[in-house]
Amino acid sequence: MTSDTRVVVIGAGLAGVRLARRLGELGVPALLVGEEEHAPYNRVLLAEVLAGRYAPEVITLPPPAGLRRTLITGIDRAARTVTCADGTPIGYGTLVLATGSNPVLPPLRGLFGPDRRLPEGVHAFRTMDDCLRLAKAVRPGVRAVVIGGGLLGVSAARALAVRGAQVVLAQQAERLMERQLDPDASRLVLRHLTGLGVEVHTECRVRDVRCAGGAVRSVELADGYALDADLVVLTCGVRPRTGLAEQAGLAVRKGVLVDDELRTSDPRIHAVGDCAQHDGTVYGLAAPALEQADALAGLLAGDPRSRYRGTRSLTRLTLTGSDAPFDLAAFGETEPRPGDDVVRLADATRGTYRKVVVRDDRLVGGVLVGELGTVGTLARAWEGAEPLPDDGPLLHLLTNDGGS
Repeated sequence: MTSDTRVVVIGAGLAGVRLARRLGELGVPALLVGEEEHAPYNRVLLAEVLAGRYAPEVITLPPPAGLRRTLITGIDRAARTVTCADGTPIGYGTLVLATGSNPVLPPLRGLFGPDRRLPEGVHAFRTMDDCLRLAKAVRPGVRAVVIGGGLLGVSAARALAVRGAQVVLAQQAERLMERQLDPDASRLVLRHLTGLGVEVHTECRVRDVRCAGGAVRSVELADGYALDADLVVLTCGVRPRTGLAEQAGLAVRKGVLVDDELRTSDPRIHAVGDCAQHDGTVYGLAAPALEQADALAGLLAGDPRSRYRGTRSLTRLTLTGSDAPFDLAAFGETEPRPGDDVVRLADATRGTYRKVVVRDDRLVGGVLVGELGTVGTLARAWEGAEPLPDDGPLLHLLTNDGGS
């Protein structure tokens, strides 16, 4: 394989590994370049490693045929090469950026020392190294503050609580997982976390991280209230890694801009996964990353029909603790507009909740907590975006009899 024909994929996360494997299956050898020392792994399951439910090797991904571990520091589009950290060039015929995303580190006073490193006890939660460092630091009774109450923050708080930590979760928004869940579903998540001993503060802003001797000691809220802390976990969202693309002069907004063939502004360079922005959207989720990888593999293997048209993705989370698992799923628009039809089924005793939003006879969103027996049927109806059948009540969408 010469550099004139070689496909080089930068990034060994879910999207990069999936693409390299699919290309190999389709007879298109690819070189996958990843910077982490660990074998490729499923980042979605890091919280389960932190909780002690899985060993790190359980979440490893089947490795593709070609994998090189090195940091890529630059792209020379004219020479069609990428440069490794040691200065070695790698030639490409087609280049794919699957560089993923970085954790957002909030602008808190005291967060960074003079060397721009996080203080001892303060952790991002994005990589296997982050997870292993945090797991090593957790012990029963340790005081942990999780900053951010989205999907990752809820997962991290649950994992730390399962490990015996005294956990406080600080969320700036008015409720947990506000981007995915409606207020009723969010309250059930809150009830589950508090049942595990997690203390949740919503509508509160963290302004300061207090350290002594280079280690974190407390977190101060905007109202002056201080939370004692031995550990601080930053789960404030992610930002696409676009540095290589920007340095190479590719078109970048929130992410690297790509078309339906996942091409960047340079037709010999593509982008997939968290770093890519398609039709105005940066997904930052596993399902779109995998769909993009599959679509691009088909294109690079010569299938002219292969295109990426966007993903209607479903968010699913399972929280495990000392009791039965707590499952939830959410998709589309969970908050209705005026004129929408809404059907809810709630059982406070069992802690279950189901809701669908219908607009112009089409399912536009839904959220399920506790029992997910109908999630497959609901997701298919939503993804198809076709008129719902009129041969029965809307209620059948939420019942097991009309479900999975």
